Amino acid sequence: MLRTLLLSLALITGLAQANTTRQLPISLDTDQGTLYGSLLVPQSDEPVPVALLIAGSGPTDRDGNNPEGGHNDALKKLAQLLARHGIASLRYDKRGVAASRAATPDERDLSIERYVADAEAWGRLLEGDPRFDRLILLGHSEGALIASLAAAGSGAEALVSIAGPAYPIGQVLDAQLAMRLPPPLLAESRQILASLIRGQEQAEVPKALQVLLRPSVQPYLISLLRQRPAEAFAALRIPALIVQGSHDAQVGLDNAVALQQAKPDAELALIPGMNHVLRITPLPWHEQLASYDDPQLPLARALGERIVAFIRSSARQSGR
Repeated sequence: MLRTLLLSLALITGLAQANTTRQLPISLDTDQGTLYGSLLVPQSDEPVPVALLIAGSGPTDRDGNNPEGGHNDALKKLAQLLARHGIASLRYDKRGVAASRAATPDERDLSIERYVADAEAWGRLLEGDPRFDRLILLGHSEGALIASLAAAGSGAEALVSIAGPAYPIGQVLDAQLAMRLPPPLLAESRQILASLIRGQEQAEVPKALQVLLRPSVQPYLISLLRQRPAEAFAALRIPALIVQGSHDAQVGLDNAVALQQAKPDAELALIPGMNHVLRITPLPWHEQLASYDDPQLPLARALGERIVAFIRSSARQSGR
C-alpha cells in the first residue's frame, strides 16, 4: 500500500511539474540567416539556471535526432528532465539542419568556427534574459567540443561534456570506422582522412564512404580535423563535468579519462551501461542499434542525477 501511495504521489508531482513548464519557440538572427530553437522554462518566482544544449555531429536536430542515425529524442528528453528539476534549457537546430536549414543551405559553407560563433551568440542571448541567473553549456559528442570552444565567448559559468572527444577528431573517426569497415575500405578512408588533415579535399570518394566523407562535407571536416579537443577543454576556467557511458561504442572511455587529465579539477561521471544515445544497453554494438531509433526508451537514470547535482553544486561554488 505504501509503495502504491508513493508511486501515485510521484506521478502527481511529475504531472504538476510538467504543467508548470512552458516550451516556447525562440530564434536567433545571424549574419547568415535565422536559427530556431525551443526554450523550456520551469515556472519560478526567482531566476533559474539555464542550460544551452548543443547537439552532436551531422544533421542532428535540436531533439537529438538524425535522419542518418535514428530518432531517439535524447536531447528533448534531457531538456524535459532538467525542467523537472527547476533548470531551464534551450536546444536549437544548428545552421543547415531542420528548421535552421535556410541559414546555411549548402553544407560546403559550414565550419566548426561558425558553429562555435552560433553557440556563443545563443549564450549571450540567454545571459541577457532576466529569467535566468546563470548559463551552463551542455554539449553532446561533437557538441561537447563546440561547448568547450564557445565557453569563454558565451559567458557560461559551467560546462557539461557528454561523450565528448578528447583526441583529434581524425583519430576518433578512424577508431569508429575501424569497428565497421572491411580492411580495403578502411584503408581508403584513412587515405582520405590523411588528405583532409593536410587541408586537401578529395574529389573521389567510394560510395560506401559518401555518407561521412562526401566532397560537399569535406570543407567542414577540414575545419573540424584541425581542432584539439583536450586542449580546448584544458583551457576552460569554469567548473566542468565529464559524463561518459561505459557502453559508448562511438566515443570510448579513454576520451573521458584524457579530458580529466587535461583538466584535473573537472568532475568525471562514469555511467555504467550507458551508450552514446544516453540509454542503458548491452555492450555489443549490434545489440545497441535499436536504441538509436527508439524514443520510448528512458534515459539512463544516473545521467540526470549527476548532471542535476553538478549544476546545483556549481551554483554553490559561484555563490548563487
